[in-house]
Amino acid sequence: MGRARERIELDALLADARHGAGSVLVIRGEAGIGKTALMQYCARQAFGFQVREVCGVESEMELPFAALHQLCAPMLDRLDVLPAPQQQAIRVAFGLAGGSPPDPFIVGLATLGLLSEVAAEQPLVCLVDDAQWLDSVSKQVLGFVGRRLNAESVLLLFAVRSDAGDADDPGFAALPGLTLGGLTDEDARELLTATVPGRLEGRVRDRLIAETRGNPLALVELAGGMSPEELAGGFASRPSMTGMLHDLYLQRIAGLPEAARLFLVLAAADPTADPVLVWRAARALGLGREEAAAAEAEQLLVIDSLVRFRHPLVRSAAYAAGSPEQRRTAHLALAEATDPQADPERRLSHRAAAATAPDEDIAVELERAAGRAEARGGLSAAAGFLQRAATLTERPGTRADRTLAAASAHLQAGSLQTAAGLAAEAEADADTDLQRALVARLRGQIDWATAPGRSAPVQLLRVATQLDGLDAGLARETYLDAWAASLVAGRFTESGGHLPGVSRATLQSRALAEPSPGPAHLLLRGLATLIDEGPSAAATSLRQAVDAFVHDPDPGWFQKGANLVATAAVLLWDFDTFALLSGRWTEHARASGALGPLVGSLGVQELVTTWSGDLKAAAALRNEGETIAEATGTRMFPLGAALLAAYRGRVDEAVPLIEATAAAAVERGEGISLQAAHWTQAVLRNGLGQYAEAVAAAERAVDETYLPQITWWVLPELIEAAVRAGKRDVAEQALRRLTGHAGDSDWPVGIESRCRALLTDGTEAEPLYAAAIALLDRTLLRPEAARARLLYGEWLRREQRPTDARDQLRAAHERFSAMGAEAFAERARRELAAAGEKIRRPESQAATGLTSQEEHIARLARDGRTNPEIGAELFISARTVEWHLRKIYIKLGITSRRALREALPALGDGSSAGPR
Repeated sequence: MGRARERIELDALLADARHGAGSVLVIRGEAGIGKTALMQYCARQAFGFQVREVCGVESEMELPFAALHQLCAPMLDRLDVLPAPQQQAIRVAFGLAGGSPPDPFIVGLATLGLLSEVAAEQPLVCLVDDAQWLDSVSKQVLGFVGRRLNAESVLLLFAVRSDAGDADDPGFAALPGLTLGGLTDEDARELLTATVPGRLEGRVRDRLIAETRGNPLALVELAGGMSPEELAGGFASRPSMTGMLHDLYLQRIAGLPEAARLFLVLAAADPTADPVLVWRAARALGLGREEAAAAEAEQLLVIDSLVRFRHPLVRSAAYAAGSPEQRRTAHLALAEATDPQADPERRLSHRAAAATAPDEDIAVELERAAGRAEARGGLSAAAGFLQRAATLTERPGTRADRTLAAASAHLQAGSLQTAAGLAAEAEADADTDLQRALVARLRGQIDWATAPGRSAPVQLLRVATQLDGLDAGLARETYLDAWAASLVAGRFTESGGHLPGVSRATLQSRALAEPSPGPAHLLLRGLATLIDEGPSAAATSLRQAVDAFVHDPDPGWFQKGANLVATAAVLLWDFDTFALLSGRWTEHARASGALGPLVGSLGVQELVTTWSGDLKAAAALRNEGETIAEATGTRMFPLGAALLAAYRGRVDEAVPLIEATAAAAVERGEGISLQAAHWTQAVLRNGLGQYAEAVAAAERAVDETYLPQITWWVLPELIEAAVRAGKRDVAEQALRRLTGHAGDSDWPVGIESRCRALLTDGTEAEPLYAAAIALLDRTLLRPEAARARLLYGEWLRREQRPTDARDQLRAAHERFSAMGAEAFAERARRELAAAGEKIRRPESQAATGLTSQEEHIARLARDGRTNPEIGAELFISARTVEWHLRKIYIKLGITSRRALREALPALGDGSSAGPR
């Protein structure tokens, strides 16, 4: 009744799905507002569709993948069509196979594939009611699927209570939404006339409509369940519509016989809605059809193929109406009725809910259940089991250990507030120095996760000092965390947490004094020595650490230390190893399905690829990273995109990205990112020939004296800009700083030669330019080698040697043009014109009209990747890949996949960009 606009919208979505255009919609509103009624309308209108229904249950929120299993179980016969990693992820998630914890988004991709396969035979509608009560990983996965629906004949509807605690869950935040308000007065009067004819006087009816704000369930329940005198008294004093309905249901339940109330408690305590299980437990309590019939007569529940409450509020009221002893009795009966082999976690949950005092046996079982949940990728579920285990633990020290484990699981699952609360509980129970230090370490990690800068370095250093002498391995890990946090924070670090102080404290620690052959020990010593004593003193330790990781990589370190090892390679001016490690990091993250680390590794890989001059490949990496970040609800820091745009010389694109990087850096307290933003600005302005602006940006960047690697990268930009801007004293000072840090590999020696040539007068400059070109040509750093030719050509022209100048400038122009470094290419073209050689500005390549995603798909298809392989990499279904390819063929004027090889070179992927 009513809801004409909403019904029209659902009809349109069904029509789209019939024609192969998948979509998702989140219906939000308070309890009783009509969300379920709209979903039932959609099910009735879905002629020719398959319909799958799932309902969230509050007590199921701790069981990982419970809702997803409910949705996908009938589709598991299609698993064989999925790529092997996706098949394995689903099997592990549903407990059908053992293995490493699956990443929720690999499970999501598998779910998308299953839905796509089922819908290929017949369009599919998936209705997910009470979605605010889904377990967290099912929310994550289904939110992912909703964002990826495109060319599938699938309609996915969620109903979410806006007055529930998890209504704003980030898994649903970015999805299209429909918020329901109350019925119009006209529709509300029609509803009351149809449901309670002749009972209401006009003024009472209008007051009822006004005070319920047109809530359909409230109108029907209140009008049908209260006397005219009660209705005339009004409800304005009630705190909320949910509370008012809850109280009404409590009153109705209170009028039932005690045995019928116990039956309702039993049914409410069972999340499965399985009538066989409920009847089995009921018989054990001496309850039968008579008690169920009494509840059914009051229209509180119906038992047929499922146990269905009239409304979720009835379930919560039925459970709340039970006494503690009735709830305990119900849970014990359900535990006994549940098969311990088929459903051990649910049986254990009932036993734990029935416990009224500490119980070590149940606590130990809960710990084991947490391990099983974590193995299936259910970190939130593992955290819940551990938290319950702690509450059932009597001995304070053991309780502290279990509470710490629960807090750590919540931290990994992203529940920072819960983790912080549990840290306080663990602190109260801690009875050893090690436990107290671990509590402090956890708080430092929470601080770092919340805001990387500011207080985290100080807190982590303090904890490392506490752990020193208690546990050498943990102390070293925490000193590394403190060093990394201080590196990231830079100028934003609170007093006592700056990099020199952290490094000095690390070198004086007992943990570092103890002999240890491990690469982590060498890495920590090298990083701390670098800051405290300088590059020469640190070189041996850093080289040994990096070599150890290169030759015998520890998989665990790819999760927690890959970025620091890559940093060590950069600090050694070893670009080849930096590129190798970043590639391995990406490969490991991709292979293991660790999508959070994959976003970070792709950002580093993008930096490597940009520096290598393959700007097309860098753009593809950026596109992949942003796709994953969008799918997982994380973010890819804008620095990589800003640097890529800066090398391309695209001001309108680069400047907003640089500003966004700087703003995010200030907000999060990341000095290293702020410095990187200024460095990127300097690269952009040097390419454009805007040297005064480049000097200003570079000088801001080198002010961050505690952040070594970016300082070293920005000094050559400052030297070049200062020389061109006539600020020789600034350039000379920068060269002295660079000379003090440069290593002896081709990269730093070539850069130093190039910078020294800029400050050398007369013929002595020429061998320096020649050496810079020769050295940088031997590296992967093609832009740096091309810049050496550009500067050499500029010098030759000023030395009145136009023929020689044209040779170098032409070579620079060709290389920059092949890379797509448009501003540097234009700078070379202007210099060539001044040297007497006219080169027309390159005409824009014929517009293909391809989007960045289409171009990425086209390149992958050209290189022989199958549709499922492309879909797995870009987190879309194989059918969506095919849909994109059809559009690509039209735009490129081709008709088949084979023709991509001829069509795509025109896109200029930088694969022949000159010598390395």
